[in-house]
Amino acid sequence: MSGLLALLDDVAAIVKLTATQVDDFASQAAKVGAKVSATVLDDAAKAGAKAAGVVIDDAAVTPKYVTGLPAKRELPIIWKIARASFFNKLVILLPAALLLDIFLPWLVTPLLMLGGCYLCFEGAEKVWNWLHPHPESHAQEAEVLDAAHLEEMRVKGAIKTDFILSAEIMTISLAAIETDSRLSQGLVLAVVAIGITALVYGAVALLVKMDDAGLRLAQIGPSDLVRNFGRGLVKFMPTLMMIISFIGTAAMLWVGGNIIVHGLHNLGIDWPYEPIKNIAKSVGGENGFVKWAVTAALDGVLGIILGLALMPIVNRVIVPVFSVFFPEKKAMAH
Repeated sequence: MSGLLALLDDVAAIVKLTATQVDDFASQAAKVGAKVSATVLDDAAKAGAKAAGVVIDDAAVTPKYVTGLPAKRELPIIWKIARASFFNKLVILLPAALLLDIFLPWLVTPLLMLGGCYLCFEGAEKVWNWLHPHPESHAQEAEVLDAAHLEEMRVKGAIKTDFILSAEIMTISLAAIETDSRLSQGLVLAVVAIGITALVYGAVALLVKMDDAGLRLAQIGPSDLVRNFGRGLVKFMPTLMMIISFIGTAAMLWVGGNIIVHGLHNLGIDWPYEPIKNIAKSVGGENGFVKWAVTAALDGVLGIILGLALMPIVNRVIVPVFSVFFPEKKAMAH
């Protein structure tokens, strides 16, 4: 009997020790998990900030795809585009980015610079169109096509544009990640993909329905103040879209120019990285914000110069050649 009691006492001691070890392990795992989560979120925030120019432009561009279509179809159309954007980023671009970084890491910087050239070209073309405006084609499209075909065409065009912008976002994000862990890189890219897509298309949904909300308030508002606010909201929407478009274009030029500058520096070419750095330091001194503002402005100037130089090459050479080989995708070239 005493032997049995001793055995039970030993078993109880072992169980207690095991419970203590499990508790310690769970505590350490929680600490490690919290640290990893913090690192992932921090890297995701940095990566998202680097891709800010593309994100803003994406939010500014997307609302045009629902222009001229029935109001009840606006949110379903945005959801179709958002769903495709989630798929593109998470299923196609995320694995492609990781595989590229594993097997062809030397190709990341050139591809990033190619994306930077695209941003510079897009930004410069927007500036050029502001200076030399031409009528929008949405009204002509609506006259030729019925609503169903117009919606299908718009959604396909939006998804193609989103794929290009998403590829740039994922490449910029990958280059901004500081950790070497493939798992962490994948988690960061997934967080960026989900967060940015939700942010962009959530903002787009609010933007396209804001004038409807304003009109509703103007019609059924309980007081003159509310009705006046609704009318003011409707009138302000074109101005708001113009402001967003301006900010998006400026961000594209800044980010595109910055990518080119840092890409050349990473490839061993210190111009114009060093001159820009020296100018920013001489102007801003120890003031970090001033140095950043000067650097961003100079990157933007470089971006618009490069973009304007690329415009004739893209419009007169690349687009015609692309149209010959892929006539059914001519619209995708821009």
